[in-house]
Amino acid sequence: MDRGLVRNFSTYFNPLYAATRHQRRFSYTIRYQVYAEELGWEPLNEKRLERDECDDYAHHCLLEHKRTGDIAGCVRLVIPPAGNNHARLPFQLHDIDLISTENLSRFTQGSVGEISRLAVPSCFRRRAHEAGKPFILDTHNPTLFTEEERRNFPNISIGLYLSAIAMVDICNLDLVLVVMEPRLQRHLKRYGLQFQQISTPFELRGERALYELPGSELTQHMNPQIRTLYDFIHDELENQPWQRPMLSGDRQRNEPI
Repeated sequence: MDRGLVRNFSTYFNPLYAATRHQRRFSYTIRYQVYAEELGWEPLNEKRLERDECDDYAHHCLLEHKRTGDIAGCVRLVIPPAGNNHARLPFQLHDIDLISTENLSRFTQGSVGEISRLAVPSCFRRRAHEAGKPFILDTHNPTLFTEEERRNFPNISIGLYLSAIAMVDICNLDLVLVVMEPRLQRHLKRYGLQFQQISTPFELRGERALYELPGSELTQHMNPQIRTLYDFIHDELENQPWQRPMLSGDRQRNEPI
């Protein structure tokens, strides 16, 4: 099996589970930079952190750029704990018209998670008009990326999605949800992530919809290269220190979604 993708990815990036408050703060900072300062989707604030109520019961994952030690991206998996009737999934914070609630209603709170808040700083997003130019990480701390490093920047997003899927598996969830653009769903489908649409399209900073993927189908359709990369990321995350209140052996399944 061709391990070129894994070799390239592991040369430049290290998936990290954010087990400490300090590590989780990296996620909030990156999200603020992307969602508030760059895109204007969230309000500016003095703390320069982007947070919401779902962060209190979410697992956070980071992607570290090995050579510099800088964080190249973040993503979270929100799992409302069983017994907490006030805890909501991110999609429940918006007015979304579900096509059918039959499948979702079969699962209990604590067995369903939602992937959200994936963010990649602009310095790690390769732009076409910058081809052939030196790539600077930070204007205050100028670090140049090599062309080879830049060629691997497109692997950041898929690495973060696979990190989220790995967290779904490690937490032994029955179902995972995600709100995304239809074009992103088609892109992930080419990798073998067969998310199915379960809401009508709606406007949320562009056209989006809610999608689901059963826990039994996380890796079922992955092509060999993506599966090899997934296995690498899964093993890296599983062997790191974790918060464990919502892993399968600890949760109770007694509350409907």
